Amino acid sequence: MKRFYGYVRVSTVRQGERGVSLQEQREAILRYGKIHGIEITEWFEERETAAKSGRPQFSRMLKLLKQRKADGLVIHKIDRSARNLRDWANLGELLDDGVDVRFVSESLDMQSRGGRLSADIQAVVAADYIRNLKEEVRKGFQGRLRQGLYPMKAPIGYVDNGGGQPKTPHPVMGPLVRAAFERYATGQYNLDTLVEEMYQRGLRTRKGKKVSRNGMSTLLNNPFYLGLIRIKKTGETFTGVHEPLISKALFDRVQDILHGKAVKKAKRHEFLFRRLLVCASCGHRLIGERQKGHAYYRCHTKNCPTHCAREEQVESRLEAALLPLRFSRQELRALLAIAREMKQDWLSHREAHVQTLHMQRVALTEKLARLMDVFSEGGFDKTLFDERKEALLAERLDIDTRIHELEDGSQDGGPAKLQLFLELAGSAYLSYKSAPTPLKREIVENVTSNRLVNGKNVLIELKSPYSELATRPKYSLGRHGLASYRTAVKEFLTKLTDQIIYLDLPQLDSTECTTNRALGQETKGCRKGQLLVSLPSRPDA
Repeated sequence: MKRFYGYVRVSTVRQGERGVSLQEQREAILRYGKIHGIEITEWFEERETAAKSGRPQFSRMLKLLKQRKADGLVIHKIDRSARNLRDWANLGELLDDGVDVRFVSESLDMQSRGGRLSADIQAVVAADYIRNLKEEVRKGFQGRLRQGLYPMKAPIGYVDNGGGQPKTPHPVMGPLVRAAFERYATGQYNLDTLVEEMYQRGLRTRKGKKVSRNGMSTLLNNPFYLGLIRIKKTGETFTGVHEPLISKALFDRVQDILHGKAVKKAKRHEFLFRRLLVCASCGHRLIGERQKGHAYYRCHTKNCPTHCAREEQVESRLEAALLPLRFSRQELRALLAIAREMKQDWLSHREAHVQTLHMQRVALTEKLARLMDVFSEGGFDKTLFDERKEALLAERLDIDTRIHELEDGSQDGGPAKLQLFLELAGSAYLSYKSAPTPLKREIVENVTSNRLVNGKNVLIELKSPYSELATRPKYSLGRHGLASYRTAVKEFLTKLTDQIIYLDLPQLDSTECTTNRALGQETKGCRKGQLLVSLPSRPDA
C-alpha cells in the first residue's frame, strides 16, 4: 500500500474550531484512500488563508515530499492547496519530480498534459477569485471610511454596534480613556505610572486585562478619540462620524508631551518655580537651588549672562502680573451687570459667530480639495500629503466641534461662561496668594505663558485671554464716564466671549464664594486656592 500525506485546511481559526470543514475533508480523503489503496501516514492541518504563501505546515510538507519521505499527497480540492500562484508553482515542481499529487474532488490525471492544464486553469481561477475578493473588500473598506465609519474592531473606550453603524462611547471605559488623556496631559505621569493608575481606576482591554505600556502608548497616539480615523498601513486619515471622547486641544497637549515638545512636570515640588522659568539668553530652563536658606533659580549654561533669580523676586513679579486681573467691588458689579445684559443679544451674536465658523469650514474644505488636486498631479510626497491632510482634517473637526457646541448650547451659554470666567480670573491673585505650593504651580502654568529671566530682570506674561482681561477698559465713575465705559466694556466683553466660549471652565458649588473672594472678602466654607487650579488656557494659545 502506498504511503501518502493528507493535507486539510480552513481559512481561519474560527472555522477550524466551530466548523466541520476539517473533519469533512479528512473523511473524504480517507474514503478516497480506501478506494485507491492509499495509506495516510501523516496529516498536515492548517487554519489560515491560502491567499499568501509561506504557510508553515504547507511549507514543511513540501520539504518532506522533496526528500521523498512519502510517495505522494492527497488534498480535498485544488483551492484547499493554494490560492496563490507561487504555492501552486511549488506543487508543480513536485509533480515534475514524480511526486504523486491527487485531489479528491477533481478527477484529474496530474501526470497527463490535459490533467495538468485543467488543474492549472482551476488554480488560476482560485487565485483570481482571491484577488477579486480582496479588491471588493478594499472597496467596501474604503467606502465605509469615506462615510466616516470605522470597519474594524472598536478601540478601548468604544462599543461596536454592528456593520454600518458608528462606534459609540462605552459607558464605563469611555470616561476612563478620557481620564487617561487628562492625567497624562498634566505631565505628572509617565506611561508606566499611567498604566498602573488607570488599572487601579478600572481601565481594561476588551479581554478584561491590564492595558500594557505599548497599549497605553497606542491609545494616547490614536486620533480616533479626537474624531479622526487614521489607517496606519496606508497613512490615510478620514473624518469619523463617531462621538469624540476628547478635544483637539487635549490631544495636541498629549502629543507634545509624548514627542518631547512639552516638558513633563516633576512629581515632586521642592521648588515653587522648578522648570517653570526660562533663560532669556539661551532658552534653557532654570534649575532650583537652595543657598543660605533661600531658593534660587540658576541657568547652568556656560558663559550665560543669566546667573540666578531669587524666588522672592520671581514671586513678586508674578503677583504684579496677576494684580491687574483683580477687580474693585464697583468694577466687578459693573462687569457682571453688563455681562447679564449681553444675554439679550447673545442669540444674534451666536448666529453670526456660527456663520463665521461655517465660512472657515468651507475654506478648509477648499484647501483639502486643492491639496488632493496637487497630490494627484504628483506635486506632493505621500508622507507630506498625509501629514498635511490629517492636520487640515483635525482643524476642520475642531471647527465642527465649535459649531456643534454653539448650536446645541443654552441660549445664554456665552454670557454665562463669561460671567464665570470673570469671577474665576478676578480671584486669581488672591487664590495664588493663599494656595499651597502644588496648587500655586498649577495656577502659574494655567494663567501665565512666557516666564523669562534676563540677567536679574524677571519678565512674566499672561496667557490669552487673561492678558486681554488685564488690559480691559479702565473703570470710570460719574455719569458721562460710566456711559462711555459701558460702551467700551460691552464691545470688549463681546470679543472676550468669543475667546472663552470653548474653554472648559470648572463648575463652582457657589458663585457667591468666588464673587466675594474677588471683592477681597472671605466667605465661610470657601477653601482658599481651589478656584483656578483646573482653569485651562485657550486651546489655541
